[in-house]
Amino acid sequence: MAESIVTVFLEKLTDLLSKEAFLLSRVEEQVKLLSSELEWMRLFLKDADAKRRYDPRIKLWVSQIRDVTYDAEDVIDRFMFEMNHQQQGSLKCLQFLKLRFVHKLESRIREINIKIEKIMANKSRYGVETLPAASSSNEAVPHKEKRAPIVEVNVVGIQEDAKSVKQNLLNGEMRRAVVSIVGMGGLGKTTLAKKVYNDNDVRQCFDCHAWIYVSQEYTIRELLLGVAVCVRILSEEERSKMDESELGDRLRDYLTTKKYLIVLDDMWRNEAWDRLGLYFPDSVNGSRVLITSRNKEIGFYADPQAIPHELSFLTEEESWELFLKKIFLAGSANAVCPRELEELGKKIVANCGGLPLAIVVLGGLLSRKEKTPLSWQKVLDSLTWHLNQGPDSCLGVLALSYNDMPYYLKSCFLYCGLFPEDSEIWTDKLIRLWVAEGFIQRRGVEIAEDVAEDHLQELVHRSMIQVAARSFDGRVMSCRMHDLLRDLAISEAKDTKFFEGYESIDSTSPVSVRRLTIHQDKFRNGPLSVGHLTNLQSLCLRAGSWCCGEGLGKLIELRELTIVWTEIAQTKNQGFSESVKKLTALQSLRLYTLGEEMLTMPHLMPFSDHTYLYHLSLNGRLERFPDEIEFYPPNLISLELRYRNAEQNPMVTLEKLPNLRFLRLSLCSSMLKKMVCTSGGFQQLETLRLWGLKELEELIAEEGAMPDLKDLVIDACPKMKRLSHGLLQRKNLQHLKLYDLSPELMDELSRIEGDLEKICLATSIHGWRRTAS
Repeated sequence: MAESIVTVFLEKLTDLLSKEAFLLSRVEEQVKLLSSELEWMRLFLKDADAKRRYDPRIKLWVSQIRDVTYDAEDVIDRFMFEMNHQQQGSLKCLQFLKLRFVHKLESRIREINIKIEKIMANKSRYGVETLPAASSSNEAVPHKEKRAPIVEVNVVGIQEDAKSVKQNLLNGEMRRAVVSIVGMGGLGKTTLAKKVYNDNDVRQCFDCHAWIYVSQEYTIRELLLGVAVCVRILSEEERSKMDESELGDRLRDYLTTKKYLIVLDDMWRNEAWDRLGLYFPDSVNGSRVLITSRNKEIGFYADPQAIPHELSFLTEEESWELFLKKIFLAGSANAVCPRELEELGKKIVANCGGLPLAIVVLGGLLSRKEKTPLSWQKVLDSLTWHLNQGPDSCLGVLALSYNDMPYYLKSCFLYCGLFPEDSEIWTDKLIRLWVAEGFIQRRGVEIAEDVAEDHLQELVHRSMIQVAARSFDGRVMSCRMHDLLRDLAISEAKDTKFFEGYESIDSTSPVSVRRLTIHQDKFRNGPLSVGHLTNLQSLCLRAGSWCCGEGLGKLIELRELTIVWTEIAQTKNQGFSESVKKLTALQSLRLYTLGEEMLTMPHLMPFSDHTYLYHLSLNGRLERFPDEIEFYPPNLISLELRYRNAEQNPMVTLEKLPNLRFLRLSLCSSMLKKMVCTSGGFQQLETLRLWGLKELEELIAEEGAMPDLKDLVIDACPKMKRLSHGLLQRKNLQHLKLYDLSPELMDELSRIEGDLEKICLATSIHGWRRTAS
């Protein structure tokens, strides 16, 4: 991880030197010395990163390099912030301040260079001399490559298991029975449960189905809500207002009349079943609950009359089959290993001990390597070394796979560990966070989001993260981390000071963290001391009185800020707008309210100074539409707005944003009847989503407007009568969704069904056949 930190900082330093060459000429010598020393250190770090876990001398040396790099990054960031902050002063004053800042920068970098000199001297003095300089030839961010579709290969050796579990679900007594799948982490319990859950015979046998992830960190209300959402018995308003008891009663009443199948994945404690089981009624109709757990006793506890289905390790033949599918299948019918690699491959697989997770992760590693004996021998040697360091073979395999990752993937992987256990991570949010954190380096003319999506695909191919859901065109919509891989990420992150995690902010006062995650269900409304976290780069919290005052404005390193607006914040928001105005390093800002009743958003000052702010989401009650072009960040790419009382056409302003690619508008209580996009507007727009425009009757796009539109979604616009064919004929349009429009428009689309392909060039069309009733 230290290698990744140093490499990213060196790229930032190179970029700074190219942009500020004249300004930094006075400190050029010290900056180049810093860059040179860190470059030498980086060459040793790849090997040292892997070995620091087992050698305290190496661990200390690596941690010192990491800390000094963080110090250097903070110095550079502080310098750039102070320079940008003073741009509005008079020219004479500005020149004086620049000289003062440059002198301060020179002094700080000189101190850091002295620290580095001592660190390098200690390496020699205390015998940390056996580390070879690693080659970095394969560490550059690669060009985008075409990958074969990902095949779900880890369904090997479970056919008989699936048959047995399926039989227990479909046959047997009419009482509500609990079927349990048990076994150690990484054996494939969830994979088996998904295979059976999605089986056609199983789907048809039950009236309703639900799947929820329990994990070690849970609240009963959230679990009940998860089941209720799956069986679709709640409105949006009910979801936010019901407490645990009300939810449970509503769910039990509904399930009483249904033959249901509910999956409780990854259950750890009997207490969870004690409280959940109360709401799963036994109507003697063949309903079933399917549990997966590492603890066999939980299966017996939930249903003493049933014997848990215990998964075993894969056989040698099954392990080899799974290994080959992961590396060589690539969409073909048969996976064949070259003869010269077979002996090495079987030795590698033998070290996985029949554990499917270890096999697919190791297969993901080898799938990225050259298919040569020399390359595979190096992996086998490294694997043997990792396994010799401790008794846990699975941990050794996972650690090897992590250490083998290129630097640009390590930060992305560790960042996924910030999310709660078993949570579904939405990839659009994850990608925004990666970009905001500075993990993504540009690759030619590609934008950072596209490079980040490629990194996500590579992590999936390596089996370091799992796909939870895909979009219509096969892109990853959401993902998850396996428990064991998340444990690895958290351990590595804590060890390298990448992030800290706490159950509660109330009892903790972190002072030296770069990222902080707090998994707490309810936050107290008193003041939260965040002002001293001056290096914090990402903050996501429920708003409270802590938003008041100057504390938030001191977090000048923030890249990503997400705040759930509350009634308390609505009444006590003095100083909030002024604080946000100071956060000029922001790359993503989201303010939103929960529930149907929207709260009034705070008045915000123009974002003209926020040159790095690429994503802006204001999802609450804005008393008026911000129609001044100066209000918006100059380089805005993604915009989501929800506001009331719209009388003017918002497109007049928004179509002038030069870099806008994604636009979502929700207009509650809007009287707007006509929306026009003029010729030449929205030159970069790729996605347009309109929702809840209750009075809108026409959407007109003149010729030359939105030439790059790929994705058009219009939902809950019940009076829309006109949708010009010109809009549907955009040559780049790929995805069209039309829901809940006027009966007239739906009838028109139904009449032209036979000619739809001639009118609309989109390759994916959904929803338009639905008639309003």
